[in-house]
Amino acid sequence: MNLHEYQSKELFRAAGIPVPPGEVASGVEEAVRIAERFGYPVVVKAQVLIGGRGKAGGVKVVGSPQELALAAGRILGMDIRGLTVRRVLITPSADIDREYYAGLVLDRKNEMPLLMVSPAGGIDIEEVARTSPGKILRIPIDLRGLPPYRARAAARFLDKDPAIQKQIAPILTRLVRVYRDQDASLAEINPLVVTKEGKVQALDAKVVLDDSALDRHPDLAAMRDLEAEDPDEVEARSKGLSYVKLDGSIGCVVNGAGLAMATMDLIQYHGGKPANFLDIGGSSNPEKVEAAMGILTRDARVRAVLFNIFGGITRCDDVARGLLVALDRLSVRIPIVIRLTGTNEKEARELLSQRGMIALSDMDEAVRAVIARAAEAA
Repeated sequence: MNLHEYQSKELFRAAGIPVPPGEVASGVEEAVRIAERFGYPVVVKAQVLIGGRGKAGGVKVVGSPQELALAAGRILGMDIRGLTVRRVLITPSADIDREYYAGLVLDRKNEMPLLMVSPAGGIDIEEVARTSPGKILRIPIDLRGLPPYRARAAARFLDKDPAIQKQIAPILTRLVRVYRDQDASLAEINPLVVTKEGKVQALDAKVVLDDSALDRHPDLAAMRDLEAEDPDEVEARSKGLSYVKLDGSIGCVVNGAGLAMATMDLIQYHGGKPANFLDIGGSSNPEKVEAAMGILTRDARVRAVLFNIFGGITRCDDVARGLLVALDRLSVRIPIVIRLTGTNEKEARELLSQRGMIALSDMDEAVRAVIARAAEAA
């Protein structure tokens, strides 16, 4: 679950990380009133759950009410990489002297959080890693947090001034605490700035939360911005489906995350491109299958659909019933390839055969067939 910048800053502020003041506006007049309280110049920042706001024109420094009204009016309603800007953050403009990067991610290879800091702030950390890997210090983190000596070493890596180091070290310690205590998968400050007055501030903030841990954080779950998320993913979540939209042409309906990943890999291996990750889970619920088909058939890029079901807890006949109901209600016109094996496989095949449908048993054969059907429908 992604948080907006202003929401991420609220978490940072509560943890004691210095962030500049700021308020969110959903209209031009509200933005002007907020700026009057701060005084000019101020920064108008689009609040969307995606990067690249500055390059898209979604961040502007303005020096007067007229400039603010013009900038806010243009940014509100702007489309940034498919997302509509519905709010802007108004914050005082900072007089920046130096910019750094600090962020925590999950190091999957070593199965532990990783703190990364770099003196090259204000740009994508991926670009720094590619062009100047020596400018990134990586510190593994365990459940105890960031030891003081590690925090001081990271601060020295970023800045030579002892006075600035004394400000940076506790910020890094608190950033690690936010990551750990809020069950985040990403907590990032880019840039972490030193102002001309010698103050260190988190000028930007980005936090991504682990969806699986939201039951422990109802206050954070309430921050979810459904309007900013893909409507199909929102519907899938409400129906108990795990769904992620991709950019291919072959829709996938699979039970079990491992089988879903293997299915997508095999499609890619044979020259196709999956249109989604969609796991109906271990439930024997025909309504889930119907909901899955409804989501896939709304995606104009989907040229064919593969059902790949390995029946264990999931009963193949329930999946077949759900598919038949979906075909009746949704008037599906795209080709469907079915692979069924496992619990109640015989009953499922009988149900499908009554409608003139054949279920394959070999996964490789099914993948080859759906790729061919998608190519024919293109």
